[in-house]
Amino acid sequence: MKNIKRIILPLVSGALLVTGCNKFDEININPLLANEQQVQVEYFINGAMMTDQMDPNISERTFVLYWKNAAHQQWSGGGIATGGYNDDWSSQWYSSSYMGKALNRIYSAIDVANKQIESGNVKAYTSNLLQIARIYRAYLLSELTDNFGPIPLNGFQGYTPEFSSVKDVYYFMLDELKDAANSIDINVGDKPNTALDQAYGYNYAKWQKYANSMRLRLAMRLSEVDNAKAKSEFEDAATKPLILNADENFGVAERPGWDDLTGVMTRQWNYYQLPQTFNNIVTGLGGISSASQLDASFASYIKPADYVGLRFADHWPSKTNDPIATYWLDGLPNTIDPRAYKVFIIPGDFDNPEFNFYPSWDNSARETVRTLTDASGTVVKTLDAKFTWNGLVNGAWGDAGAKNNVARWNGCTPRLANHYRNSTAVRLFFANWETYFLLAEAATYNWAVPMTGKAAYEAGIDASFAYFGVSSFVDAYKNSTSYNMVGTSVSWDHTTEPGASHTMNYVDGYTGTAGTVSIAYPVNNIYKNGTVRNDHLTKIITQKYIAQNPWIPMEVWSDQRRLGLPFFENPAVETPLTNMPELNASNYMTSSPKFFPQRIKYPSGVSGTNPAGYDQALDQLGGPDKDNVMTPLWWAKH
Repeated sequence: MKNIKRIILPLVSGALLVTGCNKFDEININPLLANEQQVQVEYFINGAMMTDQMDPNISERTFVLYWKNAAHQQWSGGGIATGGYNDDWSSQWYSSSYMGKALNRIYSAIDVANKQIESGNVKAYTSNLLQIARIYRAYLLSELTDNFGPIPLNGFQGYTPEFSSVKDVYYFMLDELKDAANSIDINVGDKPNTALDQAYGYNYAKWQKYANSMRLRLAMRLSEVDNAKAKSEFEDAATKPLILNADENFGVAERPGWDDLTGVMTRQWNYYQLPQTFNNIVTGLGGISSASQLDASFASYIKPADYVGLRFADHWPSKTNDPIATYWLDGLPNTIDPRAYKVFIIPGDFDNPEFNFYPSWDNSARETVRTLTDASGTVVKTLDAKFTWNGLVNGAWGDAGAKNNVARWNGCTPRLANHYRNSTAVRLFFANWETYFLLAEAATYNWAVPMTGKAAYEAGIDASFAYFGVSSFVDAYKNSTSYNMVGTSVSWDHTTEPGASHTMNYVDGYTGTAGTVSIAYPVNNIYKNGTVRNDHLTKIITQKYIAQNPWIPMEVWSDQRRLGLPFFENPAVETPLTNMPELNASNYMTSSPKFFPQRIKYPSGVSGTNPAGYDQALDQLGGPDKDNVMTPLWWAKH
């Protein structure tokens, strides 16, 4: 009898996490002496899925401080958004304590299932478990390669691996997803304990749809670098069953406490403040008035459509291509995408059950009255941010930030809604709107897909509005020709480009003097040399960006790296950025992939424990100096 202690320990850990006790009633043999014929494959799958959900330590560092910051789903100030990197964070995520453990478990599931099938010692559902494990392995590998680049395909199995190129990893994942989806028998009636599948309860048809939709995602990732492969894989997957309905979404329920199922956005010291990227995209988009979304108590705070705010040239950064740099809106937008008030909650709205009061140990979330000072600390202006709506630009604010006690204060900005923060939600990994937006994008390339671009685009919007509970606005929204602050509208049939700028009213924040100003629509040099702001692809990725907030930051980051969409404003450079020296006071009005993070640097332990593999990775990245945050991946926009 072969002893497999090396892979049974993760199984026991997974079992304990599910049952919450020390019983092994479902394992009728000594688990430390089990061989490949006696192990239950589903425990390995469950263990891998739960590990990838991330405990609070890992999730804060990876999901929050890396992914969400890179995706401009929250304001970070700096970190990876300005080229920063933390070796300890990356080491914890990459190592055997997290990603290594998840992949070890899923590789073990595949290995054990194959051996059971070879021996004939199988249950009716063993083959389906093998296919599910292969599907989930493809997802885990995509998570790893989309962050670091070249990774080991033959790793996580107890021996020193070789590193495969990003292209080879993608070809492998696409092959696996295709074959596994085709091999699932959705008519098998038997299934394991459904509690051991946190996402689908071993619903085979849903796993098949997830595999096919994941294949759409990964195929589209190659659209800019390997178009023929992207097209053939996408078109084939598009003929298969896909995630099209909300009850087919891939998600895992969070729960309070401190374990792998604890919410990924629960740490109280993280404020999750409104990023300026999101603010510029949702303000004015869709033409839906704030008055129609909020109760009468907000009426006096809603500003005219042509009003940009108070101008504070000395207290907000100006060296950024944010179109409304130096302006602070002393109220609420006249019109705004209805999902915005569902994701981020208005400061001072304390009676709203979705208002989050973190951190619990101080009153900073309740404090809306703050000051602007001069260089000596003398107060020059006192502002009340109650019922106002302002985003924040990343980067170095310099003296403007030092004198500004308002902009970045916890209680003065919209912050993430409470139900995302209290471990009571379902964390989404893939939602039906993404399938629709992928189909819509494929249609813009004239690929063969089962829907028109317009139908898929509007279905994606419908799905997202339904998720956020704002479907009553969706028909008017889809017909809107109103531009947001970056020059994009909603209506599929409205592709008229905005003018170079639009005139808005403002008030000098220091003197109270009213005036008018020409607000330029920003130039996104990364996409079509900055000549286009309102074509179909820009609309699709704009809607995808909004819909993926706040759960799916990796896809937002990947879209921006792949296409340069949606428009991300450059970090402010009032003082030089140490980790992003190519962005400076002479070029901050120009967009460039060099001004946004492209990957995560390998943990220092990789070069020490596997120098040969590390050298392979460096060669594939382009050379010994390419292991840095700013090196684009193979499929990304260069």
